[in-house]
Amino acid sequence: MGMNSTPGLETVKIQNVCVFCASSSRAPADYMEAARELGGILAREGWGVVYGAGGAGLMGRLADGALAAGGRVCGVIPEFMLEMEWGRQDLTEVEVVDTMHRRKARMLERADAVVALPGGCGTMEELLEAITWKRLSLFSGPILLVNTRDFFAPLMEQLRRAVDQHLMNDRHRDIWRSVKHPGDVPRALRTFPPWPENARHFAAL
Repeated sequence: MGMNSTPGLETVKIQNVCVFCASSSRAPADYMEAARELGGILAREGWGVVYGAGGAGLMGRLADGALAAGGRVCGVIPEFMLEMEWGRQDLTEVEVVDTMHRRKARMLERADAVVALPGGCGTMEELLEAITWKRLSLFSGPILLVNTRDFFAPLMEQLRRAVDQHLMNDRHRDIWRSVKHPGDVPRALRTFPPWPENARHFAAL
């Protein structure tokens, strides 16, 4: 249990948190700071960070924050990215995989919860795949969006539209939640409603 936990409120037990975020070094400064802050918060809670092993952009700041706070950071990276020298070697653990598909799978397999920070198409792809996995009961943990500067508002509106137009089940609204600030993440993860064990039975309804 992390140092800031609230006894009696936990609905989810967490050891490792997978974080999806941008690798761009040109991202806005407040996005960068949110990534560093999140890394430190997760580490102080005693949760390991699982991410894509990058050293630049939000990915690098996330790792900086976690490592500076004494946290455990596992990076999962495809071999071709290491050959491009996009990987970071000062992490607690680096797992090298053969494909991008395997990378996404391993990140989710190693995690009890997912947190998304702002990012581009890669981050969106990872996040939507996690949502799809949860819909199909392949992953059951919390999925939380840190909605800095309302970055995720259009995506959440699109997902709500999919539900409203019966392309997804009403219960799928509970797959994800959002918070405004990294400091809101620990409580939001701990009190996230448990996902039904029979979710696969209404995945296509």
